[in-house]
Amino acid sequence: MTAILFGSLVIAWGLTWFAIKLQIGPVPTEVSICYRFLLAAVVLWAGLALTGRLRRVRLAQHGWFALLGISLFGLNFVLIYGATQHVTSGVVAVLFTMATVYNAFNQWIFLGRRPDARVLAGALCGIGGIGLLFGAEFIHLDAGGGTAFGILLALGGTFVFSLGNLVSMRIAKEGVDLPNAVVRGMSWGTALLALFALAQGRSFVLDTSPQYLLSLVYLAVPGSVFGMLAYLSLVQRIGADRAAYTTVLFPVVALAVSTALEGYAWTPWAVAGLPLILLGNVIIFARFPRRGAARAAG
Repeated sequence: MTAILFGSLVIAWGLTWFAIKLQIGPVPTEVSICYRFLLAAVVLWAGLALTGRLRRVRLAQHGWFALLGISLFGLNFVLIYGATQHVTSGVVAVLFTMATVYNAFNQWIFLGRRPDARVLAGALCGIGGIGLLFGAEFIHLDAGGGTAFGILLALGGTFVFSLGNLVSMRIAKEGVDLPNAVVRGMSWGTALLALFALAQGRSFVLDTSPQYLLSLVYLAVPGSVFGMLAYLSLVQRIGADRAAYTTVLFPVVALAVSTALEGYAWTPWAVAGLPLILLGNVIIFARFPRRGAARAAG
């Protein structure tokens, strides 16, 4: 089940990068994000109610749900979307792979869990591979024009995302099941995003083109409802450090989509980077026999 969740999530989130690109247009960024999570929350509320899985929660727990909303369904997306205005989406995808390292060290700092050497080695291997895949993007980065600011926004958004992983683990300890936690976090995130957009003077217009509406539905349902439930389920099953390796793999899917639909040209650097990413996956997830067990078997 874990392998199915992991693979499905990599594909679902890998496709969101192209869907996000289709959202660019007359609708302000904050408003598009708000629409995305409003639709996702409605779908999830309805699904839980219809299947009888909707559960009551204590009023005091809404503080944690609000933090979940800010970190996973609000501020991180505002920062990441803002970063794409200054640097290309490929570079932002590379920077988002830092979630693997952030999660490992945040668990060490806040939970006292020392990073597993295999996780760190595999994560660094994967990040190196992603760096090669998008090496040309980095070479052509312009030192001016807000590039540095865009990189800081991307790293900040990724760090907020990592903190949201820890919040989800804290909520799990409260005894709230994952779907009921996510739907409340999405609701808080949507409300806070709406307030933020209004404070910025954004207009809540709607682009009725098929391109915008179809991409919105994809981002809301497979990208948000399924994606976030699958990701947080992996966090609970295998830990935030290993679950974050999906952020190293999904840019590869995004790259495949770009190759098919946007004419991405593979470079020697990109060809060299793909095996590194796969090697990182093997380092983290392969089960190697212990030395003692191997000797006993011999």
